[in-house]
Amino acid sequence: MPKKILIIDDDPVIVKYLQALFEDNGYVTCTASSSMEGLQLVHAERPDLITLDLEMPGEWGPRFYRKLRQDKALRDTPVIVISGIDGDHAVKDAVAFVAKPFDPDKVLGIVKKTIG
Repeated sequence: MPKKILIIDDDPVIVKYLQALFEDNGYVTCTASSSMEGLQLVHAERPDLITLDLEMPGEWGPRFYRKLRQDKALRDTPVIVISGIDGDHAVKDAVAFVAKPFDPDKVLGIVKKTIG
């Protein structure tokens, strides 16, 4: 069974790029363009890993992250922050923080190390 990755980012170019990167490497993806949509998808899809942008319309990534961590069933889902803003402090327990523009090999390496 392939591992599932939820991509949360409001930039469709980044989303398409990450989808192609992950799917070309055998992962299944689902995407959300806001944190509220992301929260719904996490419950529906139960992804093995989440990539999270911090700066999005409506609700910022860190709020999504706090809500995720408050949910016992979902709180252990690993999160990789991929953002154009420096947000190390915003999401303390993230598996990794990757700055945009990112190196796809670096992102893929982190994903493989985290969920195989």
